[in-house]
Amino acid sequence: MSAVGIDGLTKVFPGGTRALDQLEADIADGEFFALLGPSGCGKTTLLRTIAGLETPTEGRISIGGRDVTRLPPGARDVAMVFQDYALFPHMTVAENIAYPLRVKRVPKPQRLARAERIAEGLSLGGLLQHRPAQLSGGQQQRVALGRAVAPQPAVFLFDEPLSNLDARLRLEARSFVKGLQRELGTTTIFVTHDQAEALALADRIAVMESGQIRQTGSPREIFHRPATTFVAAFIGSTPMNLLPGALRDGALHVASAILPVAVTASDQDVIVGIRPEYLTQSDPAPGAFAVSATITEHLGTTVLVTTEAPDGQTIRAVLPEEAEPAPGAKLHLRPASARILLYDPQTTHLLPADSLDTSSTATLTSD
Repeated sequence: MSAVGIDGLTKVFPGGTRALDQLEADIADGEFFALLGPSGCGKTTLLRTIAGLETPTEGRISIGGRDVTRLPPGARDVAMVFQDYALFPHMTVAENIAYPLRVKRVPKPQRLARAERIAEGLSLGGLLQHRPAQLSGGQQQRVALGRAVAPQPAVFLFDEPLSNLDARLRLEARSFVKGLQRELGTTTIFVTHDQAEALALADRIAVMESGQIRQTGSPREIFHRPATTFVAAFIGSTPMNLLPGALRDGALHVASAILPVAVTASDQDVIVGIRPEYLTQSDPAPGAFAVSATITEHLGTTVLVTTEAPDGQTIRAVLPEEAEPAPGAKLHLRPASARILLYDPQTTHLLPADSLDTSSTATLTSD
């Protein structure tokens, strides 16, 4: 068993910088767990602390039920893959892969035989005698993965291992990493600032900000019901529209429109969250935003359209490529009522799902 437990973990650097602040997390045996957040949020510090490369100020780390908080890195049974791969330039591919086995004093014939088997599985069989400088970025990444796999650790720790690859190689490597993890069943903690990468790879995601975990959940949960406006704005290839609005007299008022929902909560100011993907172009009708197109950006088979509402609010929508409006064009955008989220402006937290009755067929009007 290689479950990872994080209990009250805090890390304060000299000078008073609090990189981690009372973190709590339970990572299941065999789970692919992503740490996601912007630069400086503490995700790499957390990974390095789990690895034993940083010492926590407070708290406890367990792996497989064993307290490893004060153990040195070599005694934790983890393998770490770094952003720059950290391969030994003077060693061959075979020697790099076999290095952890050398540290464990595995006899040379056995460690080289295992390195050869791993290299074959990673399509590196013809490169065993090459050195890192002779390899492409994708090949170096696979060597780093092979070195992590070789000692059969309890936990893999990945620190943005795909960020140095170009877009095509990153997509290929992403599929490879996920397939390899599924095949091995090894508990994996994966640090990234790329939300698309986290959504594609992880069983669960922890979104971090300022040394704290703001939300933990499945990719579907994180995407469809972000717990705070920070998570809502951070998750998604196109940021969520977050618009000031108000619940008044049983209706939801926002951007000079009344949206197609019935309000069950009391009157209050709110932040209305609507993903661009859940806005569709419609005929003029109550419950649709009347807007003017300002910018269009091609995304391949779709276009991201930035628009302006009569009250000056910016609203973005992802529309089919054939529906691309000209700059200045007037159009109407209707939200999918079941996808509308409400946030408290003071706490920035998501309001309960029953604040809106999205099954309502109430008559709607424009403000």
